[in-house]
Amino acid sequence: MTDTDAGGSKAGSPPAYSLGHSERELERLSVQARLIDPITRRFFVDAGIAPGMRVLDVGSGVGDVAFLAAELVGATGEVLGTDRSPAALEVARKRAEARGVPNVSFREGDAGEMNIEQPFDAVVGRYVLMYQKDPTAMLRKLVAHVRPQGVVVFHEPYRDGIRSFPPVAAYDRGWQWVDDTLRRSGADPMMGIKLHATFVAAGLPTPSMRLESVIAGGASSSDHVHFEMDPVGILVPEMERLGVAT
Repeated sequence: MTDTDAGGSKAGSPPAYSLGHSERELERLSVQARLIDPITRRFFVDAGIAPGMRVLDVGSGVGDVAFLAAELVGATGEVLGTDRSPAALEVARKRAEARGVPNVSFREGDAGEMNIEQPFDAVVGRYVLMYQKDPTAMLRKLVAHVRPQGVVVFHEPYRDGIRSFPPVAAYDRGWQWVDDTLRRSGADPMMGIKLHATFVAAGLPTPSMRLESVIAGGASSSDHVHFEMDPVGILVPEMERLGVAT
């Protein structure tokens, strides 16, 4: 789900990214990118991300969304990716070097708190607001980096529609464990449905919204199964710590 127009912690701090940045999680992110990059690309194009624009990517992780934005803005554009995790950004920088992408750079820290002199034409993010303790406050800070009439696009999950058919008990139990763990750690797996209210509360114009999903069956569903089930293995320590499962 996306909006457009100008994406278990200490008190006062944002929830931790409970999936971490292990090698297994980096592999999962690659599967995630294969599945949902086409959706994110459509959201960005429809929102007006175009050649020559200067784009701020919030919560870049290992850089998938930043690289996608870089393709859309072209050689005359620029993308700055930001993330709080130095480990993730180290991987992102290595990937940028290997890909030979000169119009992408990365900076460690909270994008809302950064001192950035030149305004951006757009701010984007994917699966970012769901991990914020106060998504509205974050949006207010990010908008300060966007020029007047600029674009704000966030692609966030709405996980109410996950299911298997015919029902596979292990699959359905697994994604429910993941959602319960995310909620108890402070994240919001339903953030997508809340984007309209969040944008309006942040003082932004009424946003446009769209919902897309991935679906598959049989031999073509390997990535889809991994997309939902790999987090189960990654989150086992958190599940046990939070009492979701043993």
